[in-house]
Amino acid sequence: MSFQGKVIMVTGAGQGIGQAIAIAYAQQGGCLIVVDREEDRLRHTVQRIREAGAEAFEYIVDVSKPEQLEACFQQITDHHGRLDILINNAGLGRWVSPYELSLKDWDYVINTNLRGTFVCSREAAKLMKKQETGGSIVNIASTRAFMSEPSSEAYAASKGGIVALTHALAVSLGPDKIQVNAISPGWIETGDYNALKPSDHAQHPAGRVGRPDDIARACLYLTHPDNRFVTGTNVMIDGGMTRKMIYEE
Repeated sequence: MSFQGKVIMVTGAGQGIGQAIAIAYAQQGGCLIVVDREEDRLRHTVQRIREAGAEAFEYIVDVSKPEQLEACFQQITDHHGRLDILINNAGLGRWVSPYELSLKDWDYVINTNLRGTFVCSREAAKLMKKQETGGSIVNIASTRAFMSEPSSEAYAASKGGIVALTHALAVSLGPDKIQVNAISPGWIETGDYNALKPSDHAQHPAGRVGRPDDIARACLYLTHPDNRFVTGTNVMIDGGMTRKMIYEE
């Protein structure tokens, strides 16, 4: 599976899932455009991409600010002239009781996760539309679009919106040869995997907690030219956890 010659943009690429996705494309020969609001973290990702033998271009951007995104895409247009793949991974949450969640925090989560995904997709599609081969967009949603824990209202709403936005964009952009899909990760451990307990793994029918590479491989599949028939879908990658009935003893 090669992405040689493809220009790929990954938001929230400074750590965790976003970093793993960027490195996976680098290992397959892609040219990476990596975006994050934290410069130090992003430089580490760039270093790892270049160690994999791929080109990397970094942009320090807060995706909650449309003007920064529009300026970033203008630079991409001027410098690269094309964009083949966009991975909308940037996101955050505010874990606060709905009784105490401020509208400021609500707006920040929604504007980062949902509006940021829309603005990136809109600007990327403008570039992709001009290309004979079109392009591919993957939006990183969450199993929390379908199930919840307490005090996750803003995050859950934003991720549910991303799932709906995905199929709407797939229908709107399909005539321009742009496919749009979503991935909903479950428990993906981005810290010390060895520190997990056996009971953490046992919660999953797959027998283990997920890793960032599990999501990266799904991105490679969804954006590969051989899989252009796949669009408008949401892929749940959670080790089967959302399908397991749990009873309290």
